[in-house]
Amino acid sequence: MLEDAELLDDDYDNGSKRSWGTSIDVGGTTYATSLFWQPLQNLNDPFQEVEEASADVLEGADLFCIKGGKAPQFGICVSQEGYKNGEFAAAVALSTAMSNYASYVGVFKTSNGWWYICVRNDIILSDGDMLFLSEDEAKSQFMSMLAVPDWDKKIAPKEWGIPETEEVDVNELIYRGAKSKLQKIKGLRGTKLLAVVVVSAVVGLWLISSIIDHIFLAPKVRPVVVPVKPKVVKKVEQVPEVKPWEKVANPVMTAHECYKGIISLVNILPPGWRISELTCAGGSVATSWTRELGRLSWMQKSLDTSGVAISGASFSQDGNSVTVTLPLPVIEQKPSPPSLNMIELQNDINDTFQAIGYPISLGTSSSTSNVGKVYRMITFTLTSTHDPLVWIKLLTKYSGLEIKTIKYEPNTKSWYYEGIIYVK
Repeated sequence: MLEDAELLDDDYDNGSKRSWGTSIDVGGTTYATSLFWQPLQNLNDPFQEVEEASADVLEGADLFCIKGGKAPQFGICVSQEGYKNGEFAAAVALSTAMSNYASYVGVFKTSNGWWYICVRNDIILSDGDMLFLSEDEAKSQFMSMLAVPDWDKKIAPKEWGIPETEEVDVNELIYRGAKSKLQKIKGLRGTKLLAVVVVSAVVGLWLISSIIDHIFLAPKVRPVVVPVKPKVVKKVEQVPEVKPWEKVANPVMTAHECYKGIISLVNILPPGWRISELTCAGGSVATSWTRELGRLSWMQKSLDTSGVAISGASFSQDGNSVTVTLPLPVIEQKPSPPSLNMIELQNDINDTFQAIGYPISLGTSSSTSNVGKVYRMITFTLTSTHDPLVWIKLLTKYSGLEIKTIKYEPNTKSWYYEGIIYVK
């Protein structure tokens, strides 16, 4: 999900331009936004926990703030990106002001940009605090989260015209909320500070002594220059390797075509025959029917008059079952380079699905190219009653996604998803 927030090096144009902002102005006060949020275990002494966790999830993080309440969290950021020690955190103020809602998603139009906030079960999602400078990006992020069910409140600008949303004055909410300031993660305290002072003094004295000895006491040595004949190396041109994520099938198109194919077969209703699980993989949908009270000719007629372009029906030797395959249109390839490493992606997926209350099973895998390059990926499986058109909006938040299999069980009306997400 961080890729959606676009907290990446690619967002910088020589350090001067990016697609997200770090603060909003409310009533003359600056509030920090776009923090990366994590759960906090030790609310009484958070420094060590914050320091250890921040080193793993956000490189260069040196400032943090605390959100108390039912689900304590800490937010971290990097001062070099424009944050200042002592600034108030906007997400803390908003979440405390809206503490009567457990789950909500919203976009507030501010003078600094479009501030996106997403809280699930009293937890600010890791990428649920983002100030977008582009209205289109903010709206896209908001719409992707609308696919998740059971929101207590949905907030959006009135001009977007999105049903079941309302516009709310962010100034009033933040004014009513609690104030939590950014502070240094590695602030030295007590005996640790004294130890650093003593060590620094010793190192300083040694350094001064070494400089004096090197400059004033060491004998001067004339350098000897030996001519060396330059070595000519002939460059060998290599054909650039095609990375696996540069040729993955478009996941959005895959989800839509699988859904259409499965539904078209489910709608074939031969009398006296029961349909089995449907599987979409490898560019086709396959399923079978089992005879209960019907006849073979009834099954054949249902297939012939269905209007579905199946590639053929294969009846069993006893005529009590039939297997059908429906080829899908050619799925276009869409390059989707990964933007998160293994730990970042794994933590982000787990955090998101824990927040929305849906279990997802993750694993790791890798593949080796012809030239010995190893590509790593996270594998996932998910079972839900929601169809692919719902889940694809959330899954495509992750770059490097490839849908491998989609299954549907008509008896339980449950969907099964299997795929991979490449990592950096």
